[in-house]
Amino acid sequence: MPVVIFNPGSKKIDVKSGTELLDAARKAAVEIELPCGGKGTCGKCIVRVISGNVKFDMVGVLPRSMVAEGFVLACKTKIMDTSVVVEVPEQIGRFDGRFADNHDDILLVRQELLPKKWNYDPLAYKWTLDVPDPRMGDGLSDLDRLTRTIQKDWGKCEIFYPLNILKLIPKMLRVDNGKVTVTILREGDKYRVVGIEPGNQTTRNFGIAVDIGTTTIAVQLVFLPTAKIIATKSDYNKQIDCGLDVISRINYARKPERLLELKEKVLKTINNLIGKLANENEVKTGEICNAVIAGNTTMIHLLLGIIPEYIRLEPYTPAVLNVPYLTAIDIGIDINPYSWVYISPSVGSYVGGDITSGILCTNLATDTDEINLFIDIGTNGEIVIGNNDFLMTCACSAGPAFEGGGIEDGMRAAAGAIEDVNIDKKTGVASYSTIGNIKPKGICGSGMITLIANLFQTGWLDAAGKLNRVLPSPAISFKGRHAIYTLVQAENSGTGKPIIISEQDIENIIRAKAAIYSSCSVMLDEIGITFMDVANVYIAGGFGRFLDLEKAKIIGLIPDIPPGKFKYIGNSSLMGAYMVLVSQDFQRKQIEIAKKMTYIDLGTNPGYMDQYIAAMFLPHTDLSKFPIVKF
Repeated sequence: MPVVIFNPGSKKIDVKSGTELLDAARKAAVEIELPCGGKGTCGKCIVRVISGNVKFDMVGVLPRSMVAEGFVLACKTKIMDTSVVVEVPEQIGRFDGRFADNHDDILLVRQELLPKKWNYDPLAYKWTLDVPDPRMGDGLSDLDRLTRTIQKDWGKCEIFYPLNILKLIPKMLRVDNGKVTVTILREGDKYRVVGIEPGNQTTRNFGIAVDIGTTTIAVQLVFLPTAKIIATKSDYNKQIDCGLDVISRINYARKPERLLELKEKVLKTINNLIGKLANENEVKTGEICNAVIAGNTTMIHLLLGIIPEYIRLEPYTPAVLNVPYLTAIDIGIDINPYSWVYISPSVGSYVGGDITSGILCTNLATDTDEINLFIDIGTNGEIVIGNNDFLMTCACSAGPAFEGGGIEDGMRAAAGAIEDVNIDKKTGVASYSTIGNIKPKGICGSGMITLIANLFQTGWLDAAGKLNRVLPSPAISFKGRHAIYTLVQAENSGTGKPIIISEQDIENIIRAKAAIYSSCSVMLDEIGITFMDVANVYIAGGFGRFLDLEKAKIIGLIPDIPPGKFKYIGNSSLMGAYMVLVSQDFQRKQIEIAKKMTYIDLGTNPGYMDQYIAAMFLPHTDLSKFPIVKF
């Protein structure tokens, strides 16, 4: 007789061959949600078969990638003739999955980043209805019958239908004797039907979370019935061709045809990523019925084709901070055309929805009295400090160096990127490791940090960022007054060319780190505290697989405080967009956070330039701030 073991908890139960997995769980006193009563329509009874033979009759309903990982619906799965080990999620929507960018960068989405209490409640639902047949003389139209059936389940709510749905209703109601699945989007007490299909299609319900960065764009495909992250892909923002930073792109967008070009470039990047995710996971783009987008204020203006010019001109007024709901067809995103697209609210010209999304992943979104600091390190550096009483924020231009931009052989954190470097103190020659353990193609942000820190520590780089001109090293060569460091010889490179770092590259990193550190210092001065008074420092930004905190301190990027205070949370903008996608609680919290934030303009702060100049050395002109550096 087969034995079924349910984890976590290792609960065991003997069952007969052919027993439904759901029945085995009931006998073992294992709780599995079943809102649909076992019809296989709600998707809430999803579990993972770790080992053993089962018969699963719903292949094609769940995405192929999930089936391949062993996920099944307990109500539609039977035990065969072998013992089975089953993993039952502790809660629907938990952050227990992984997401990968082309299987190179794997980041864990952690449960502990969630607030203590939250409800899984996506912005879009698919709902199966049995609409009564028409009857002679009842005076009801097909639309009337559909609306009444929806209101029977959802209450006397106001329901809107776009024209394309009205055209489909007569046919859809007659394909399967009135059984239809409607896709419903909610905004307060109003409901919008954006899809109608014959039969039960509730398990074909997907959403996307999108992070539009100045340098990199990431798109995440989510299976909405269980909030499972299926996969994530990222790529360079194609707008890079028109400028490396937001000011360059604002300047480029002055002509209408160029503004249109920037809009088309960002949409092409997003839609290419959506297409790849959909194709690889056997999802039709029309089955993606909700999207949440996070991005800085300029990126959102360019996505929507709105003139960004006044963001950079005093008094620095954006056209919009809180974008109303738009449909996918309005924007040009290749999903269900009448789906709503929710865009995370911005706070100021240079603090956007990527930051209000990121804050959701921290204690700053909770009722804590402790002062917490949030640092998003990217092309633009954004800083937030506060607790449950206040939130203060500012932004600085860090440049794209930490994401591989503006560095001669820089690249984003992908396969072949050098991510860690050690320097031989005697010879100055580097040893390194790459993402994916393949031949190096370039160096990413985390690699640049460890390279500069180790060159500095070993004496091959001075505090001003100049390479050693006294001691000979086979890695250092000169072109006129400028020195070049050869990290990888051509014969060892994955590109067939040497990988080099110039003093200009090093200066770009120093400028970027100075902007970040000085911005933090100004914010702390504003409220009269020091770095040691901060309870937690959250480091956000997708410029590397990991951030070496010690090396980041050595170059003066982050404060020299106890390591236990730091929490690296990766691409928090994307994570926050995902959280909003799967929970209206998070959506409401994000709006509350945006309203609570006070934006500080560093350009008008008299102390900022002094702080910035002081930070333009390794690690800083005031070495007492960085006792970690030993001479």
